[in-house]
Amino acid sequence: MTSLQNYRRCARSPTAPGRYDCAMALRPITIIGVVVSMLGGVSLGVAAFWSAVYYDTDARHERLLVSAAREIQGSYIAEVDPDDLVDNAIRGMVEGLDGHSAFLDNDALVVLDEETTGRFGGIGIEVGMVDGLPTVIAPITDGPAERAGIAPGDRLIEVDHRALEGRTLSDAVRDLRGEPGTPVHVRINRPSRSEPLDFDLTRDTIASVVSRLLSPGTGYVRIYQFDRPTRTDLDDAVSKLQQKAPLTGLVLDLRGNPGGLLETAVDVADAFLTDGVIVTIEGREARSQRTFYATADVVAEGVPIAVLINGQSASGSEVVAGALKDRGRAVLIGTPSFGKGSVQSVIRLGSGALKLTTAHYLTPSGHSIDEGGVVPDLRLPKRADETLQGYDKRLFDAALGELQKTATG
Repeated sequence: MTSLQNYRRCARSPTAPGRYDCAMALRPITIIGVVVSMLGGVSLGVAAFWSAVYYDTDARHERLLVSAAREIQGSYIAEVDPDDLVDNAIRGMVEGLDGHSAFLDNDALVVLDEETTGRFGGIGIEVGMVDGLPTVIAPITDGPAERAGIAPGDRLIEVDHRALEGRTLSDAVRDLRGEPGTPVHVRINRPSRSEPLDFDLTRDTIASVVSRLLSPGTGYVRIYQFDRPTRTDLDDAVSKLQQKAPLTGLVLDLRGNPGGLLETAVDVADAFLTDGVIVTIEGREARSQRTFYATADVVAEGVPIAVLINGQSASGSEVVAGALKDRGRAVLIGTPSFGKGSVQSVIRLGSGALKLTTAHYLTPSGHSIDEGGVVPDLRLPKRADETLQGYDKRLFDAALGELQKTATG
């Protein structure tokens, strides 16, 4: 009875003797509990609604992809391999992002691994796609291609009598590479010739670093790309140059260098800096934010440096050039770099992988490499009527002049 009185208020019925009319009388705390329960129920309902909308949207996208794949497999005029269908779908999604992200199948992964190991058999050329054909950007110094007379601008049309038209750059690179010492036949079109040229070459081991003396006391080091052994090869190259004669100046040639491994590019910049920032990486996720600093482990300490760059110097080479310029360690000569200041991460997916843009580079001064690349201190473009050999001589003369100013200044 006591508990009932806690919840009800009763009075004699005016119409029925002996009857009591009762109404519920809720305590304040009970009212609060009811309100909280109602609000909680509404909140859970709203959360459930938006969760359902979110997952329904994702599910709708997935159903659309699956439906498209089923229609292609069931209705297309020819039978389609399911693996090819999935690969092409992923490739299409990634190609719509930017010019640097890509889907890598197993063959492309093999090529990427070879490019970053720094030790592979080939003919020694840098190639890029021009009008649908692999085109020579530059032959590597003293490589089989350069020794045979292959020149920048030559367009590859056949490798081992197999046409390259309609095939990918990866296909061409894969055909050109092989075990050192093995033969390969290359046919090219040269803009100045009406007939194709044929070359029978022997593949050789291709390294990413070459060096020589430009003049007594002035060393020259060219880095073609940043792969795993590059820093060690750089240290060895500078050491050998110093054994020939004490260095009073060094020319670091990064022209045509498309980049490579970020960590290696940082190591190369670190070779010439004793402290301070080398590069900062800014990305969408917290794990993509990072700043790299120089250590005291240096080569050619105190030796004046001139860095050569051009419009094909990209990514890792821009990291090195930007760091040495901003830190006042080198004078830059040539033309503005390519302006590829983005980081691509390789994310494994089954037998393939995504090469996905995940961050951007900033030089020590805070300049975004994507915005105009790295600008040289001394702009020196190639003249229209100038030969490549004549242009190289003019660049080297300018570099020697700048090094002498630094040494005496």
